[in-house]
Amino acid sequence: MVDTLPRALADWMVPFVSCFTGSTWKHVLVLVAGALLSPGRRTVTAALRVMDLDQTASFAVYHRVLSTACWSARLVAHRLLRLLVAAFVQQGPVVIGLDDTIERRWGARIKARGIYREGGSQVSPSLLPYRRVASVACGTGSKPVRSSQGHFVKASGLRWLCVMLLAPIPWAGGVWALPFLTLLAPSERYAQSRGRRHKTLTDWGRQALLQTARWLPDRRIVAVADSSFSVIELLRSVSPHVDMVTRLRLDAGLYEPPPPRRPGARGRPRVKGARLPTLKERLADPATAWQPVTIRGWYGRTRHRLDVATGTALWHHSGRRVLIRWVLVRDAEGGKEPQAFLCTNLEAEPTAILGWFVRRWRIEVTFAEVRRHLGVETQRQWSDLAILRTTPALLGLFSLVTLWAGRIKGDHGVLPDRVRWYPKADPTFSDALALVRRELWTSPTFATSPDHRESAKITDRLLNRLILVACRPP
Repeated sequence: MVDTLPRALADWMVPFVSCFTGSTWKHVLVLVAGALLSPGRRTVTAALRVMDLDQTASFAVYHRVLSTACWSARLVAHRLLRLLVAAFVQQGPVVIGLDDTIERRWGARIKARGIYREGGSQVSPSLLPYRRVASVACGTGSKPVRSSQGHFVKASGLRWLCVMLLAPIPWAGGVWALPFLTLLAPSERYAQSRGRRHKTLTDWGRQALLQTARWLPDRRIVAVADSSFSVIELLRSVSPHVDMVTRLRLDAGLYEPPPPRRPGARGRPRVKGARLPTLKERLADPATAWQPVTIRGWYGRTRHRLDVATGTALWHHSGRRVLIRWVLVRDAEGGKEPQAFLCTNLEAEPTAILGWFVRRWRIEVTFAEVRRHLGVETQRQWSDLAILRTTPALLGLFSLVTLWAGRIKGDHGVLPDRVRWYPKADPTFSDALALVRRELWTSPTFATSPDHRESAKITDRLLNRLILVACRPP
């Protein structure tokens, strides 16, 4: 074992020890510690430097952990999900969020790269030769910029589908989105170059949701996604195992369920009943029954008053159909345009559906935090297997830091880093990361006199490491 490895980290990582071989496990611990303690880019070189191993002769074995070592990222994701659910969702439904993000990368050696609109929509292959990216979206660690009718933003990179646990964090005072499974969704050009069928984002979403349901067979799972996943085929394929909540178009074709088939009837059975009014028509209908409700966290507000109308219907389009509960929302305070949502669980209450959906807005916060504090988009992996492993590992590190911060928070909890001009009420991920880093730097492994901590002196080697970390640009 490396003598600079914090003992606390080895204890925290015990649930994952069976996912790796003995020799690989030692190197994994070093890379995890280095990724946590590095202040800037999360490259293997930066991890080894902060662990005081940048001059070791066996540096290549640490690179091979990501590029050639034999271990299963799916097994690690399964263990991580189990830990998160046991810590934060011991009762009730397990609410997960589903969304995609673009990791901006250039280079001909990155085979799965594509050109995408900001937000995940793929650009036509005819635009690939131009390779022009808006300057506002080029910087590493920058927050994605929304495309609009007047400003079209596209970026070269890798598209990742991320599945996150949307759970309340007791010491943070709210819901956080905790990544546990991240899948690479290669571009259409990548599939065509290999003669394979291109898997759409909804195909990857179906695979991820069914995998999550198999990992938690004894729990009720609610999946929340944006309108990109409001697809009838996806809703039908996962509805026996997962309750889906997404947006719904106001002009969606809604029908009554098909009437029971009479004995002796001939011909094909009916697949839909009578046509129902669209949700846009219900908005204009004065006879629509509205129910006043109050929702927490509606567009960032603590509490917000809404008018809600709901019902069940058969959503039918081009021969495809699925039974849904629709929820029509009208802003009682006049701040937002009317919106519609659906849930494949016909018995779900409208307030529960809206409460699950507002949790989804934490996903963008997580994406911004991992770019800013964990170096996503700053790593430079080129081999296919290393690319498949590095970004999911950094996203999973977000969840591990949240989990570990809850274990070491002490009696006073995770204290937010306040300044006089910024009254920060609740701790954020940066506070959790600072707490974990402090625990690692002050681990008993670093003490020269473990039995007399009050008189322990810091070693010159450790002092030099701390100074280098403080002085090196992020």
